[in-house]
Amino acid sequence: MGSFLLAGFSDTNAKRSLREIAVGQNSRSDNPILNLVDSFKFPQNTTPRLLETVGLFIAGILFCIAIDRWFKRSTPSAITPLAKQARRLGTLKIGYPEGMTNLEVLRSQAFLERRLKPFGVTVTWTSFLSASSLIEALSNGMIDFCGGGGTASIFSQAAEHVFVRVAKEKYTAPKGQAILVPEDSPIQTLADLKGKRIAFDRGSSAHYVLIRALMRVNLELSDIEPVYATQPEALVLFRRGEIDAWVVWVPYSPTETRSYPGRSVADLESIFGENASLEVPTYYYAVPELVRDYPDVLKVILEEVNEAGAWAKQQELEATRRLAAHHEIDPAIVTNLEQRASERAIIPIDDRSLAALQHQAHIFRDLKLIPHRVKVRDGTYTLQTKQNWTY
Repeated sequence: MGSFLLAGFSDTNAKRSLREIAVGQNSRSDNPILNLVDSFKFPQNTTPRLLETVGLFIAGILFCIAIDRWFKRSTPSAITPLAKQARRLGTLKIGYPEGMTNLEVLRSQAFLERRLKPFGVTVTWTSFLSASSLIEALSNGMIDFCGGGGTASIFSQAAEHVFVRVAKEKYTAPKGQAILVPEDSPIQTLADLKGKRIAFDRGSSAHYVLIRALMRVNLELSDIEPVYATQPEALVLFRRGEIDAWVVWVPYSPTETRSYPGRSVADLESIFGENASLEVPTYYYAVPELVRDYPDVLKVILEEVNEAGAWAKQQELEATRRLAAHHEIDPAIVTNLEQRASERAIIPIDDRSLAALQHQAHIFRDLKLIPHRVKVRDGTYTLQTKQNWTY
């Protein structure tokens, strides 16, 4: 079609077009362009071919521009810092403790994979039995990012493991940790734990929960018989009746949809009250290289962790509304969840959080459970962002 239209131009038409252009530039009779047009003679049959060639040339340029723009739309971040960092990283290795809701949702819903796949990043997942083993794996380079209790980071920092605290969860589930005893146990109160065999994971948040629970009734660790065991190991001992009590955390703590043998004599709410989220926090950790060399990738990770938390809270809220509709729970619980569902799942590490973690570290040092005092505010171990925290 383009060639047919171009071929319709004659020598006269071409000269007329050039004359019109020239006139538009200058209407004086001594216009040199007009004189040139009048004196110029197009060879026969040359003008259509020339115009066709020019038309094809212009069409080719437009086609190249269109292709270039299409590729840029296909890879809009091809030259962004995130894309460059993602290409260098290649594989992102994430570790998580069993029962950590936000990371389990992040893995099951593949939020992070969808976000990073366009940049060629592969995400791998590895589960661990405890937060202490997670941070040790982080220090050894087995994983790049993980989440877990704040207590483990104190023991890891004292052991000079390599890691950075990068964020924390805003809320801790008030029933997320508990001290369980067998159903037929004579133990009814915390004071009854004196002299009993109690299982817990050394250096974990369960360790700290037990210490603080004993303090409430003027007992010390020396007043009980500690049995150091991981959660799966302690479950076996508990079922066999080989221990008197067990300090558990999610997923072994009883919930509305999951139960384990035994009954609770204390939980985070009864031990810490409204300060449970401050006293027993959940942190997120990264290797120093991820913080230093891949800040935009880290930002994406934390954004998607927050999205996973929001998704989880929404699911919990909907389930709670159904229970309330059948008058199975107090409607006030729904109101509380509605408020939390509108808030962030993770927040930056602030001074108040670090003060609580430092207090915890002092307790462990005073009890000689760590070899020396640690400073949790140390920038080597903690990332504090003062402004514009948008993860």
